[in-house]
Amino acid sequence: MIRFLNYILLFIFLTIAYSGNGQQGQIAFARITAMPDQPVPFNIRDWKNVAIKYDSFIYDANKQGQYLPLVSYNSNAINYTSQKQIRLHTYVGTFSPNNSEGINVLPSLVGAALCGQDIRSIYGKDRLVMAQDFFNKKNGENLYLNNASAGSGGDWWYDVMPNIYFYQLYDIYPHFNSEASYQFSSIADKFLEATRKMGGMATPWTPAFMNYRAWNFKTMEPNANGVKEPETAGTFAWLLYHAYKNNQNEDYLKGAEWSMEYLNSLNSNPSYELQMPYGAYTASKMNAEIGTQYDVEKMVGWCFNKGPLRGWGTIVGKWGSFDVSGLVGEANDQGNDYAFVMNGMQQAAALVPMVRYDKRFAKAIGKWMLNLSNASRLFYPGFLPASLQDGAAWSQVNDPNALIAHEAMKQKVQNLSPYATGDALGGGWAATNLAVYGSSSVGYLGAIVSKTNIDKILQLNLNATDFYADVSYPSYLYFNPFDTPKTISLNVGNSNQDIYESLSEKFILKGVTGIINIIIPPKEAILVVIAPLDGVIAYDRNKMLIDNVVVDFNQHMQSFTYSPRIKALEAEDYIIEKNGSTTIYCTAHDKDSGQLVYNWYSDNGLISGEGSEVILNAPSSTGKTNVTVIVSDAEGNADSLTITIDIVDVINKAPVIHELTSDVRHIGTNEILVFTSVASDANGDNLTYEWSADGGSVNDNGSGMLWVAPSVEGIYHISVTVDDGKGLTAHATRAVLVKNFDGEGQIIAWYPFTGNANDRSGNEHHGISKGAVLTSDFQGGPNSAYYFNGGAQHIEVASSTKLNTLASISVSLWSKPNLAADKEIFLMSHGSWQNRWKLSLTPTKKLRWTINTLSKTADLDTDFELKSDSVYHIVATYDGETMLIFVNGQLNVFTQQSGAIRTTNLPLLIGQMLPSDANYNYKGILDEVKIFDYPLQPYEVSQLYDQGISKVSETEFVKLHIYPNPTFQKLIIAGPDTRDIVESISIIDALGRQMIVNPCTGTCDIIDVSHLESGIYFLLIKSKASDILNGIQFIKL
Repeated sequence: MIRFLNYILLFIFLTIAYSGNGQQGQIAFARITAMPDQPVPFNIRDWKNVAIKYDSFIYDANKQGQYLPLVSYNSNAINYTSQKQIRLHTYVGTFSPNNSEGINVLPSLVGAALCGQDIRSIYGKDRLVMAQDFFNKKNGENLYLNNASAGSGGDWWYDVMPNIYFYQLYDIYPHFNSEASYQFSSIADKFLEATRKMGGMATPWTPAFMNYRAWNFKTMEPNANGVKEPETAGTFAWLLYHAYKNNQNEDYLKGAEWSMEYLNSLNSNPSYELQMPYGAYTASKMNAEIGTQYDVEKMVGWCFNKGPLRGWGTIVGKWGSFDVSGLVGEANDQGNDYAFVMNGMQQAAALVPMVRYDKRFAKAIGKWMLNLSNASRLFYPGFLPASLQDGAAWSQVNDPNALIAHEAMKQKVQNLSPYATGDALGGGWAATNLAVYGSSSVGYLGAIVSKTNIDKILQLNLNATDFYADVSYPSYLYFNPFDTPKTISLNVGNSNQDIYESLSEKFILKGVTGIINIIIPPKEAILVVIAPLDGVIAYDRNKMLIDNVVVDFNQHMQSFTYSPRIKALEAEDYIIEKNGSTTIYCTAHDKDSGQLVYNWYSDNGLISGEGSEVILNAPSSTGKTNVTVIVSDAEGNADSLTITIDIVDVINKAPVIHELTSDVRHIGTNEILVFTSVASDANGDNLTYEWSADGGSVNDNGSGMLWVAPSVEGIYHISVTVDDGKGLTAHATRAVLVKNFDGEGQIIAWYPFTGNANDRSGNEHHGISKGAVLTSDFQGGPNSAYYFNGGAQHIEVASSTKLNTLASISVSLWSKPNLAADKEIFLMSHGSWQNRWKLSLTPTKKLRWTINTLSKTADLDTDFELKSDSVYHIVATYDGETMLIFVNGQLNVFTQQSGAIRTTNLPLLIGQMLPSDANYNYKGILDEVKIFDYPLQPYEVSQLYDQGISKVSETEFVKLHIYPNPTFQKLIIAGPDTRDIVESISIIDALGRQMIVNPCTGTCDIIDVSHLESGIYFLLIKSKASDILNGIQFIKL
């Protein structure tokens, strides 16, 4: 009888509370409003069950069938050699089975753990520990990246999200081993350093500037090429704020605020991939917990409204006869939308827990989640007719439970709508578009979404993906899509509980146990918190607490005013000399008070100035002084903070290393190299030098050092530490390549650009000029080089088997670039970084050599900036182990890389990135382009540079021919008598080196070539005026 009365009272209360104009304070978004309340057909999968079965399927190394198993466990881990390594396929039928991606493995483990899978023991393997190999420790990146041996700086979401996923795992399994704890701090330190390098600081307070494509965390330099990803500011804030919550390091909080304030400052939607929802969630959490004032409504709107970067947003409408509203992807609303399975699930993982911190979005998120949870099934085989999917056949045989989804779904493919598909088949990456990496986020959805006793009313767990949350009670969001009230059932357990509803800010049931009934008004949402019976209620400004646990972050029952919050109190200098001074900055914020009063105090020294910025004038004595500021508002709320300044007689300044040099950057094994360090000390202190190396032997003598290279090839680092004897040091490191260069091969393309873009190597890789203009070469020869205007001009060469050399490659050219454009420009590209290799100039005016192998993609940048309108000879090589760049005959930089170079059917382009993209075209002059199928040795590079520009004319003023060709011993020259006009006949090799010179004082009919090595050569006929009259290619056998 009591339960019945409670039910009647609840019905009356909620009817009154939500009558009239509906729920007050709820924020609507046009795209969500346009979504159906009840999508059709309606068929929501049991996502938790799907996630559990998916985990068991993809990680079963004994699976049998076509393209199965999808995983292997290998002993050759890269960063932690004592551990096994997970190699999980990115797509079903991948063409790179040994490749394993962090954006696939890590979220799959998070999702499985959220759904209750024991990822530490199933199959007798600790997958949590094995996944640590994605932490790139061996190469010095000290971050989680998309591969176990990768470089940061290519694409922000690939670099940042693996660290987000690791942080999520670390929250589920805190301190699961000592290395994980080290990784946690190392990552936070890297992200904090990056925000500082991007301009974040407290003296005075300045947000970071983050409008970049990516960030190289190793060199701490930006990548401004291509489409920018400023939404990454939100994931930076997510990571740094949670690092702060984990260990209370105030510097991490500053980094989070510098990042979030940048995101908050944007006026245009920065959505690019999947990071924006993480920013919206973090903004709401920081607002609720520490009193920031970020525009969460704007950010949530960005998650749904299509943005300008890629037309990215949330899909609305029907495709064919299927409601697809709620999916996330390219939402152009032009009939060509393209939704991705991973992105909707990740957006749910971020935006559902956000509602705990900002309940204004409860109704909108509830309705959107109903649509997303329903439409996401359409990515999976069997939920569309087989004719509307391209992976159904494989799935029916090998995945009857439909656990692996297609990567994406297009609105229309050849009048079929919708069509489940992906990018792998078209890109040549896999035999199917069934994406393991896309399906690996299903566990997030499974942890959040549960069905209720009422079809189409979902229970959304607000705590499931609320990582690094303070203690909280079970909290759920429900949305009623019907025109009438509905009653849902909820099991609250065996102990007595009180039921609090956050939107009405009322207890709707008291002292209940077991299964209870809750009424949801029509077309409305409710937020239910299961709280302890008769808990002690308290209020802390915006927060309502029960037994010291927050149950409502937006309470309106008790009036309050916010207190000022000091974001930072920082001095320009924390050590000053007596009678000196330093400026001190206080940055404070108050959400509801514009006028703040700053009161400053010092226990030793005088403070001058007022407001948020003052000067501390040190006394004439040494010691420590505490500086305190109290910031108050008109309502009497206050915050205070103290810092300590050291006052000394004389500030000891660290020594400075001006140079660390060696004669060359490369030597052979066991060879000797001399290093010299040039350093100075502003205090005139005597300096000592300590040398070290990670290989070989060190024989030091003060500022000089003789290093004996080891017997093993590799990249070694020679370091010097300069000590002033007073506790301060300076440190510098120089990398040296130890390598015994060898190997030989052939030239596979040679473009002297004398009158045209023909290939003179004999391999018929002739280029077609697409608007490029012949001009004088760098020696003044007319029509002997090509000028590119930075528009659509380029030269195109059809791809071939020879151009797709696998093991090694060398590219040589002469360049006179115009570097006025603030963007990357491409000198040469064969499929670009996405498919094979490229040679480009970055916005920072550095030369970049990029190789995409079956192992990874790696960039190598010169260590200096090129100058506009200067002439450079450039050689870039790769030998299967090392990438090198030579400039003007000298080795400049090098890095490790491994694996066979990926192949492509795309044409080789000179002056352009890809056939379909002229946005990064080269501006300037190019000449003497050569491609070899082997790595040129340093002496060969030097010879190419010394040789300069070849003047090989295609104009045959003298009609001669040679035979036999190919030849073993002799060349016989046939043609008219040319003694009156011919000065000499010479032979050069493919590198331009002069091998034979025959003066034509008599006849030049026969030339002995028996001593030449096998290969391609060119016979040049030079006139008495030193012009090349003819050039004939021949092959020496």
